[in-house]
Amino acid sequence: MMGFNWGGAWVGLWFMAIFGLAVLAGVILLVAWAVRAAGAGGSKRGASAAGNPLTELQLRLARGEITPDEFEELRAHLRE
Repeated sequence: MMGFNWGGAWVGLWFMAIFGLAVLAGVILLVAWAVRAAGAGGSKRGASAAGNPLTELQLRLARGEITPDEFEELRAHLRE
């Protein structure tokens, strides 16, 4: 049989199984990372803004949700 060793087939089988599991684990980790990264954007912003009302006012002013006059009025109200 020209030196063909059946033991080599088992090594190849195990290598392919381990390689396939590593690829599958990589895909799962990539999807988990993408889901966490997509969901973290909203929760981080909400958590930091909820901790400081003045920061939320500044963000609303920057987004154009309130005018500078409204900002000053609300800021004065927060200082009371």
